Amino acid sequence: MTGHVTAPAAALAEALPGWVTLLRAPNPGPMTLDGTNTWVLRAAAGEPAVVVDPGPLDEGHLAAIAAQAPVGLVLITHGHHDHTEGVPRLRELLDGVPVLAADPAHTNGGSPLTTPGARLGGFGFGIDLVVTPGHTADSVCFLVRPVGDPAPAPARDVRPTPSTPDVALFSGDTILGRGTTVVAHPDGDLGAYLASLELLGGYDGVPVLPGHGPALADCAAAARFYLAHRLARLDQVRQAVAGGARTPEQVVEVVYADVDRSLWWAAGWSVRAQLDYLERGGRESAEPARGLDTA
Repeated sequence: MTGHVTAPAAALAEALPGWVTLLRAPNPGPMTLDGTNTWVLRAAAGEPAVVVDPGPLDEGHLAAIAAQAPVGLVLITHGHHDHTEGVPRLRELLDGVPVLAADPAHTNGGSPLTTPGARLGGFGFGIDLVVTPGHTADSVCFLVRPVGDPAPAPARDVRPTPSTPDVALFSGDTILGRGTTVVAHPDGDLGAYLASLELLGGYDGVPVLPGHGPALADCAAAARFYLAHRLARLDQVRQAVAGGARTPEQVVEVVYADVDRSLWWAAGWSVRAQLDYLERGGRESAEPARGLDTA
């Protein structure tokens, strides 16, 4: 029977790329693991850095990021507060540095990141946008190579070849360094998340630098593990409903019985997403499902 996962979904990365610095925010917890990972990318000495996910509004953490100046760009993987709360203050510290995200509410100094395969050049990096909704509607990943200003990439095929050197994928909460992520219903969508995992399952051998937890050695291995786990959980939800469970709370009691009760509220998000997905016959949708009592 599928159980609660707390271990990494793939082998740990042996080391971070030489152009990456990890600044971990002091906000550990059940949902944030050791804290939010803020990634600082610098292609070469003297080049402006790129910051991924500034994290919470913690003055010490934000000062540590600002000490990495010059910073030319801030990227946001998704809009949850543990990744974005500190952005306004960081912009004050860094003289209005541009911030790019999928959600216009978190974008400042550029256009929202909505086009799959869009390539951002500059600062000594080629940064490919990998659109991965599911955990949230605005979740994206960034595939980064320290190669300067690359030629335009095909719009929907940004997967590296096996010979691609020194590349990493920054996954936010779509893939975590330990355990599995929640599908934050109603903003999150399970159908979209399953499709995102199928997409990431094609990134064989690419290290994952997640929003929480340690770096993983192989994006594809982690994504395939996540996908199999999600499908197994769906089977458990089907069985729980067939056995008489009608509300998310009743399903949580059956399917997540091995999870600490203090986390059942978070499991409830995923269960609502699962019930919504099943009610729609296994399709993505922006509209809430009807039928089961998901209140």
